[in-house]
Amino acid sequence: MQPTPTSAPPPRTRARRRIWLAISASVSLAAATTLTPALLNSASAASLGCSVSYTNQSEWSGGFVANLVISNTGSSAINGWTLTFTFPGDQKVTNAWSATVTQSGENVTAVAASYNADIAAGSSTNFGFQGTWTTSDAIPTGFAVNGVACGGSSSTGSASASPTTASASATATASASATATTTSASPTATATGTGTGTGGTGGYPAHVADPFTGATRYLNPDYVAEVNAQAAADGNNAAEASVAQYQTAIWLDQISRIAGDSTHTSLTTELNDAAATATAANPKVVELVIYDLPGRDCAALASNGEIPATAAGLTEYESQYIDPIASILNNTAYENLRIVAIIEPDSLPNAVTNQSKTACATATPYYESGITYALNKLHAIPNVYNYLDIAHSAWLGWPSNMSATPAVYQKVVLGTTAGYASIDGFISDTANYTPVQEPFLTNPTLSVGGQPVDSATFYQYNPTFDELTYDTDMYNTLVAAGFPASDKFLIDTSRDGWGGPGRPTALNSSPTTADTYVAANKIDERPFRGDWCNQNNAGIGARPTDEPFGTSSPIEAYVWIKPPGESDGDYPTSTHTHGDPHCDPSGTNTDGNGGTYSTGSIPGYDVPAGQWYAYEFQMLVSNAYPAL
Repeated sequence: MQPTPTSAPPPRTRARRRIWLAISASVSLAAATTLTPALLNSASAASLGCSVSYTNQSEWSGGFVANLVISNTGSSAINGWTLTFTFPGDQKVTNAWSATVTQSGENVTAVAASYNADIAAGSSTNFGFQGTWTTSDAIPTGFAVNGVACGGSSSTGSASASPTTASASATATASASATATTTSASPTATATGTGTGTGGTGGYPAHVADPFTGATRYLNPDYVAEVNAQAAADGNNAAEASVAQYQTAIWLDQISRIAGDSTHTSLTTELNDAAATATAANPKVVELVIYDLPGRDCAALASNGEIPATAAGLTEYESQYIDPIASILNNTAYENLRIVAIIEPDSLPNAVTNQSKTACATATPYYESGITYALNKLHAIPNVYNYLDIAHSAWLGWPSNMSATPAVYQKVVLGTTAGYASIDGFISDTANYTPVQEPFLTNPTLSVGGQPVDSATFYQYNPTFDELTYDTDMYNTLVAAGFPASDKFLIDTSRDGWGGPGRPTALNSSPTTADTYVAANKIDERPFRGDWCNQNNAGIGARPTDEPFGTSSPIEAYVWIKPPGESDGDYPTSTHTHGDPHCDPSGTNTDGNGGTYSTGSIPGYDVPAGQWYAYEFQMLVSNAYPAL
């Protein structure tokens, strides 16, 4: 996991509440007698058949997000495509994804990206863009692919300054007629799959609102074996042994992890084991971490991935990583499993804050396209539940960062075929240490010595002191921007307990400065909130729990995504050059404002990422809160 920015960017105006409009316009591309080989590329006039679908997936006064799907319904592949159309209103494209989009007056041209240029017979591809409008956001009606005019009927829907609200999860359809659906302004997404079966049909139980409710949790046998071995080595330590009864996620952090290796069970074997004891009446939850993007962890070193941030790397990610995973999951033998997919930790948060870093600016387009592809593939499987990683309070908790977050996530989510329905929620604090609650620091504006508490160096004017505050604020921000209210949050509590002798037991009101007040009352014992690697004095947190604050809370469940006791990373030494300096106990981290702090890492050890770290596990168990 990567280091996170802690300095607050310049304030931005909070995004206005958006009214969402979903209108789909579909037209058919028919064969024409004037087609030429140059226009058709590899498709002949006799074999050409495709359709173009335009969906205005979201709209607000002055802006919109559109998704377009090009489907090849002919018998020959289309090798390279250019789509052209004319806006009937005064729309202007401001940014695009999965295609290069240019505009001259009302005329728009979209050229395929390298990774979606070829459309096999019977397949489709999609791209999207964001834009602005002033007087009209009417749906385009005239489309052409490779110079061939589209025929068929057009949408009758159009947008005005006060649009009709509609379902944000409506999906474009490849038909000759257009549809518009009217529901509430804050719809609840209902995900249905298109894999071997669909939710509630084809043998699959219905896709439920909360996959943890009414289900048992599958225990990763690899982690159970690690815990049991450590507990036995420590004299059959009962507290340590008890950790094995709690679910932890299976990290698919390399392509080789899919097939398994000498220390990791294969994904197929894990799913077979889980399915053996699962029934429709007693489903079982399996947690998978999808974590191998091109240019992974662009602002870190300890957890850099194996795939380069290039167009070829994106193809590798899609064809050699996501496709095999989806192929394995899409099996009716697993219909009684609820597969919770944690999608790419530390990826999109970098697109919010770390674009000044060259590596992140380079990787971001591949992050966006890769995650959209992953969501499309996994959402099509009815019993898969997708949760997007959304960092934590010490990263996106500043108001300026939080207000910039919805647009980044909408770009990816609304680029999918299913739109908002392609995800089931979000997860915060993945493999991090931020407490769920700071019990004695509840008011960021409380004045101490003439300064608000959040002005303390530890918080640097970030008012979200803990994950409950952060997730609640982020949930409200996302819903206000158009995300469904059903998209709730998971919190990784595997290492955020902060028990032990250093934990405050009562409010200390005697300090007279904000810094001393925070130091005396915070349970988070890190010297710096941006510290993230093998933190000293940390403890296991709350146990995996469904709906810890009730059904009305935005918090859906506590989970243990990071297995307690597996290292975050090593650091360069005189004996090896690999690793991350942020993991060096003798090293320092900086806050971007000139402040320098200890890394907070456990001294005396140097354990590579993902490997068993005995001392760390012993410490986490000893400092668990609540105690084990």
